[in-house]
This record gives sequence, C-alpha cells and structure tokens, in this order.
Amino acid sequence: MLNNLIAWLLRAIPFGTIIMYGSMGETITEKSGNLNLGVPGIMYLGAYAGYLSAYLYENNAANPSALVCVLLSLFCAFLASALGGLIFSFLTITLRANQNVTGLALTTFGMGVANFGGKFLLNESGYSSAPFSNAAYAHKILPGAESTGVFGQMFLSYGFLVYLAVILAVIMHFVLNKTRVGLNLRAVGENPATADAAGINVTLYKYVATCLGAGISGLGGLYYILDYNNGIWNTSEQIQALGWLAVALVIFTTWRPLNGIWGAYLFGVLYWLYQYLPNLFGFSISTYAIDLVQMIPYLVTIAVLIVVSLRKKRENQPPASLGNAYFREER
Repeated sequence: MLNNLIAWLLRAIPFGTIIMYGSMGETITEKSGNLNLGVPGIMYLGAYAGYLSAYLYENNAANPSALVCVLLSLFCAFLASALGGLIFSFLTITLRANQNVTGLALTTFGMGVANFGGKFLLNESGYSSAPFSNAAYAHKILPGAESTGVFGQMFLSYGFLVYLAVILAVIMHFVLNKTRVGLNLRAVGENPATADAAGINVTLYKYVATCLGAGISGLGGLYYILDYNNGIWNTSEQIQALGWLAVALVIFTTWRPLNGIWGAYLFGVLYWLYQYLPNLFGFSISTYAIDLVQMIPYLVTIAVLIVVSLRKKRENQPPASLGNAYFREER
C-alpha cells in the first residue's frame, strides 16, 4: 500500500506543477483586471519555444552544455509566452478588444503555431525526443533523495522546476500582499479609475502583469515537455486540457498564490485517482468511468465557486474590474 501511495504522489506532484505555473501566471494577470483565457495557447508557445531552442542549441553547438541548454530553454519559453501576453495586452488594453474573445483566439493561435512548428521535429512514428542533456537536467532530483527513504521518495524526487514553482508562489504571495507594487496592482484590478486618480499608471501595470503572467504560464508548458512527458514533443493536445485546468485552479484557490500550491497538488491527486485508488483498495474502474473520474477537479472547482458565491465574502471574490476594459476618459 505504501508503494502505491508513493507512486500516486510521484505522479500527482509533477501533474500539479504544470497547472500551478499556469495558475500563478493567470493569477497575476487577473489581479490587474485582465481575464486571459489564452492560457492553453500560451503554455503551448512556451513548450514549443523552449523545446526548439534546446533542440537547435544541442544540434549546432560543438560542445553543448546541459546547464546552458536548460537556461536557454527557460529563457526562450518565458520570452515566447510573454510575447503572447503582449499580443493579448495590445488588443485588450490599447485597442480595448473583448477579453474573452481575444483569449480564446490566442489559445487557437498558440496551439496552431506550436503544432505546426512541432511537426518539423517529429519522426516517422510521430514523436521526437528532446535533447538528452536538457531532459536529463530537468529530471535531476535533489541530493539525498535516494538515501532518505520514504521522505526522500515523496518530497525530494522531483526536478528543479517543481521546487521553483513553490518558491514563485511564495514570492508572489509576499509581493501581492506586502509590497507597494503588489498593492498597486491589486488596486488597478479592483478599481482602475481610483488607482489612476491616485497616480498609478494603470496601463503600465496591466501590461507588465499580463506579460509577466503569460511568461510564468509558459513555464508550465515547458515543464510538461521536459519532465512530465519525459522530454518528448507530441501533438496530443494534452497541454490544452492542462491549460484549462490551470484556469479552473485560479478560481479554486480564490486568487491566492499560496492556495495554488496545495490546490495544484490536490488536482493532481484527484486527476490520477482512477489509476491508483483501485490498487489501494482492490477494485477496478471501467474504461467508461475513467473520463468521469478525471472530471472531479472541474466538479470540485464548480462546487468551490458556488460556495464562495453564496458566502459573498469580498476577499474570496475575483477583482472587481476583471474582464472589463478601462476607459480613462470616463473616470
């Protein structure tokens, strides 16, 4: 039973890490009042840009370095995703386009670009392994993981991007709640007219928050390719499903980064419930029921949304101006 529990956790935490990145990025974006439903497409852009940069570096450098390779992939994944956020910002902030429509269009755009470009890297079987040193570096576990028994297996046996996600969540919590920049950002998301009157550059905060959030979301796509999917690029559209789950996680955690840590891992545990729970209790789940079991994270999110709405506590509600364009001349 213990081995099954460990195996369940080893599957759930990497899964949760992917959507944690997407959720953290979207949380920053929504704190500024922007609703970016293009998270799945942005994660695709990050995955493809990071993968392609590592692929080109490994195949053109005389003596490729594993460290340079992984840093390059991180930089390119963040940059490409931030550019996706910049496109969204220009359309919705400067041109004041509808945020919902723009986000959905960005999802389609990101998926199309990544899948089209990725086809040139596929072999005859439809898969293409990423550069070995890059993928191996992403998989590298912490020192002492193998010598500390069950504790090491459960908490130290993950790539560095898992721990980076947790660190980013803590930093985000501190910045949003304890710094002037974070408080200004929250003011922009709650009431941009009041923030503008107080001398806060609303447009700048919205642009920076949206681009930064998109960049962080893109790291989730890169993590999916390098670690969760064992360094293999494919066009199964799994990233798209995880992107929507990341958006759901933002609601589930009531826009709080620290809640995103346990919330993401809870989603991971629930998603893989169908595979490991039967092993623990000795029963089986039919093929037809698997899809229903994998719906549980979404159902839990809906339940949380209903409870939060009924309680009507202001601190659990989304930013007041979420999804609305700001017209400065109307303040």
